[in-house]
Amino acid sequence: MSKRTISLVALLALSGSLTLPATAQLAAANTDPTTLPNAPTPEYSSSSEADAQQQTTTPAPPPPQDPQTLTPEQRRAKAAEELKLEESQRMAGVIPNFNTVNNGVATAITPRQKFQLFFKGAFDPYQFALAGLDAGIGQAEDSNPGYNQGLKGFARRYGANYGDNFDGNFWGNAVLPSLFHQDPRYFRLGHGTVIHRALYSISTSLRTRGDNGKWEPAYSNLLGNLIGGSISNLYYPDGDRGLYPTLRRSLSVTYQGTIGGLLQEFYPDVMQKYKDHKARKADAAAASQTTPTP
Repeated sequence: MSKRTISLVALLALSGSLTLPATAQLAAANTDPTTLPNAPTPEYSSSSEADAQQQTTTPAPPPPQDPQTLTPEQRRAKAAEELKLEESQRMAGVIPNFNTVNNGVATAITPRQKFQLFFKGAFDPYQFALAGLDAGIGQAEDSNPGYNQGLKGFARRYGANYGDNFDGNFWGNAVLPSLFHQDPRYFRLGHGTVIHRALYSISTSLRTRGDNGKWEPAYSNLLGNLIGGSISNLYYPDGDRGLYPTLRRSLSVTYQGTIGGLLQEFYPDVMQKYKDHKARKADAAAASQTTPTP
């Protein structure tokens, strides 16, 4: 899956030391079963802690329904409900995070829903702002000098940046996942050591979940980046066309997708650390106000 939609500006959230909670605490924070990198994940969540702590006099809730027993209509409805929640996810309240399954558990989505997810991200206002930022940086650095300078040069760079993002995601997140029956989303691991989670995240640039829940080579992601890089030859200046520029752009998008995956994996931990720090600071301030002055 092409993850170029995540700006490197957002990586500032990861600057500084990253002290994650203990493995046991992280595992307890997730309601899904342990997700091993090579093990398929069931398409339903376990009962919540609140259900597990009900009084013995309360009837136990029915076990989760086996996804294999669901009708196609029921699976589509369940996937649509999950997508609705995912499409509300943003980092720092701005950056779209629609392609992330935070608990590692999700119902397979249909081709139509894959296209829906793509269009939701492609036409988000953030993408237009990001293309403008990239174009401004390119203008200042005079990258792709064949575009020249001035307003016309900026417009060409803007169109090229937005086109690169649109093409790569169109093929890598919608068309090819539909053809290869692969899931374009990032399934966050959310537990384990930092190194283990980082390696897991990096590996998702080369492998992905199939619609059957099993891990497969990420044909959609890799071929999507290559196709997107090839299409860019239609609008890049003469000096930036050809085999080498195409491969360079494809590898660059793949690299940026890997960085994006790391951000998707660890951003919730960074935010939780910030919230915990803020809560401790507020508690300390409240305690100091209630302490009697000698």
